Amino acid sequence: MNKTVLIFWPKSGNVENAANMIAKEYNDIDIIPLNEVTDDVLVKYDNFIVGGSSLGAETWEGTKSGSPWNIFFAALQKHDFVTKKVALFGLGDQVLWPSNFVDGLRIIYDAFTEAGAQLMGKWSTEGYDFTDSKAVNGDYFVGLALDEDQQNDISEERIKAWVKQIKEEI
Repeated sequence: MNKTVLIFWPKSGNVENAANMIAKEYNDIDIIPLNEVTDDVLVKYDNFIVGGSSLGAETWEGTKSGSPWNIFFAALQKHDFVTKKVALFGLGDQVLWPSNFVDGLRIIYDAFTEAGAQLMGKWSTEGYDFTDSKAVNGDYFVGLALDEDQQNDISEERIKAWVKQIKEEI
């Protein structure tokens, strides 16, 4: 199996906790906060797990050019990801933000798609209660959707199943 890296942001709170749970379940993986990712990281690894929170996603869309996500997306554009596999995870709150639950996943998905990456790790929308999400294709999210505010009691179960799934896809 090729080397895998888990990249996440922000560096604290529920996103970092989820990243650590994923890394623990995955086992042989390097974990790097988004603001510490270099061009060398983008070249060195063949498999990427990338995640973040939808809260604050408006800063990813160019309104704050110095945000870690925008710096990361600009770095992605310099690299060919055709041979690289990418799985995504995102956190959101389906009660407070039911009409844009985990929308940030779509932004990350689009950036890696444009870079030519092979996306994997789609996740069923079954068991969630939201009205709309840009991160949905058909009956699936483009990656693992976690809601630590409303469904934290099943996050560990979802992470275990998802990690098993992406290990099979890699």
